[in-house]
Amino acid sequence: MNLDNEQLKKIRGLILYTIVVAVLCFHYKEVLAVLGRGFNMIFPFLLGCGIAFILNVPMRRIESLMGGKDGRKKRWHRPVSLLVTILLVLGIVAVVIFIVVPQVAETAMSLSYKIPAFANQVGRKLEQLFADEPQIAAYLAGISINWKDVFNGAVDFVTVGAGSVLSTTFSAAMSIASGFTTFVIAFVFSIYILLQKETLKAQFKKLFLAILPQKAAERFFEMAALTEKTFSSFLAGQCLEAVILGTMFFVAMTIVRMNYALLMGVLIAFTALIPIFGAFIGCAIGVFLMLMESPMSALAFIVLFNVLQQIEGNLIYPRVVGGSVGLPSIWVLVAVTLGASMMGIAGMLLFIPTCSVLYNLLKRAVNSRLEEKKKNTAGS
Repeated sequence: MNLDNEQLKKIRGLILYTIVVAVLCFHYKEVLAVLGRGFNMIFPFLLGCGIAFILNVPMRRIESLMGGKDGRKKRWHRPVSLLVTILLVLGIVAVVIFIVVPQVAETAMSLSYKIPAFANQVGRKLEQLFADEPQIAAYLAGISINWKDVFNGAVDFVTVGAGSVLSTTFSAAMSIASGFTTFVIAFVFSIYILLQKETLKAQFKKLFLAILPQKAAERFFEMAALTEKTFSSFLAGQCLEAVILGTMFFVAMTIVRMNYALLMGVLIAFTALIPIFGAFIGCAIGVFLMLMESPMSALAFIVLFNVLQQIEGNLIYPRVVGGSVGLPSIWVLVAVTLGASMMGIAGMLLFIPTCSVLYNLLKRAVNSRLEEKKKNTAGS
């Protein structure tokens, strides 16, 4: 049987595919270990790409403003816009450190006085409850606790824990040092990316045009452009919405003269970066703080939170964030739920724009297929 070159190429490809599948099936643990080590090696660079993507959103806006009405860019626009962006981020961090941290310390000091008073008040209420309901006291008195076992368990825990304190502290120090080194490498890499992003874009475009068919390469470029636009719009919209919501809480709590206005405004702004569920985390913390003041303060805060959430959910979020991703609200809820179950908070942030990209690609494919069917029907 004579085989031409095309058939031999297909046979070699099939043999290679079979070998790869067999290796993956019988040595999957070793393969996963190698992939894990490889991921750890390239993680600083992946993190640098993520930092560059985030910084590019405000940097691109600043650079376009520098271009003026004609939009012409000069060589110094790129480094200056990058420097301004970094200073802006450092300024936000400085505001959090020098304004919010003292507020947190002051709140902690006040809670150290209020929590014992609150505990005493709860204790008096419980004593009154036991006096009015003697059956509850009788039930609790019937519960027996083996204090000897409890004491022995506590001693064993302290003994074992004391023996591992040194190793735990050393491991924590090594983890902090490794994390700091990784962040420094990633940050420097992100600066290189931002300073040469057009050059890198052109190089990657040439690479994909060389290794992919023309149609597949154009399809890939279209998907990449849609992904970049969706993620950038979502990031900008989510940050703007968080700032607006935090400012609303600060102004409203200041007007009604509630305590912790600045602290709650910043806390709500940060937690609002988590879609849908984030603001409720800030609400829970606010209710706890207000409960230390009085139950009526906590109730007033809940009412204020619901009012502002209605304004934010019905007027602000649909205009600021909703239109930026183009994803219906039902799929936003699905994306947040799936992201939280798979990757936690990071999944909540990543799954909304990811699902938006998939939704738009599917919508385009469906519309294209329907148009094609209409043409075929009309032609026949």
